[in-house]
Amino acid sequence: APADSVSDLHHPSSKTLVLIIEDNADMRRYLRQSLVDNFDVIKAENGKNGLQAAQKSNPDLIISDVMMPAMDGFALCKKLKTDHRTSHIPVILLTARAAQEDKYAGLETGADSYLTKPFDARELNIRAKNLIEQRRRLRERFRREIIVQPNEVTATSMDEKFLQQAVEIVEANLSDSQFQIQQFCRAIGMSQSTLNRKLQALTGYTANGFIRSLRLKRAGQLLKSRSATIVEIAYEVGFNNPSYFAQCFKEQFGQSPSEYSTS
Repeated sequence: APADSVSDLHHPSSKTLVLIIEDNADMRRYLRQSLVDNFDVIKAENGKNGLQAAQKSNPDLIISDVMMPAMDGFALCKKLKTDHRTSHIPVILLTARAAQEDKYAGLETGADSYLTKPFDARELNIRAKNLIEQRRRLRERFRREIIVQPNEVTATSMDEKFLQQAVEIVEANLSDSQFQIQQFCRAIGMSQSTLNRKLQALTGYTANGFIRSLRLKRAGQLLKSRSATIVEIAYEVGFNNPSYFAQCFKEQFGQSPSEYSTS
């Protein structure tokens, strides 16, 4: 494949992955050179290919030109931000046009940041790092809310509404030990790979980990409020193996179920 094509969408590295979408080959190379010391970089040469790359590779950040063939940056950003598979990915739009109206147009499509060409490579790196750090903090907040108080995940964005729906589906099936990732996928209308990627991006959990955490959260509530035995509570939240339940519980809460119930 040509050097500038999206030839490898697998991402085994622990480095943060950035997708560059830019139709000008020289600018693609400049962007890559500006970012490669801090990030893993993949590239696409137009909006249409960039959208496909984003859906397949689930990057941590997208940097896209505005003026491109096949699909411009505004249309691309709108599609990214209204698709559950990609709505969580921060987007920086690049443009040669400094008009305020263009900036408004970009922000209205959901872009997280906007840079006017020519731009400083250091500023681009700082903005990229800041957006990725913001997303990491949001992921920690979502994760904390799901473990501590899943009913209070506030739905103010597309991603939060998705999480709220996911929590409601799992909570409605907590006592069903047969409720696993396949049933979860059917209920939420996503493939297994998409659901796993989305939940990991938003919470750090796989789908199975997400289900288990909510089961354990309910168990913690029951241990504090009911006089049922630990075995009864384990079965009530969908665990068929009380020993495995106790092991998972200690991993999540740092205490055994019996210690937790009397603390």
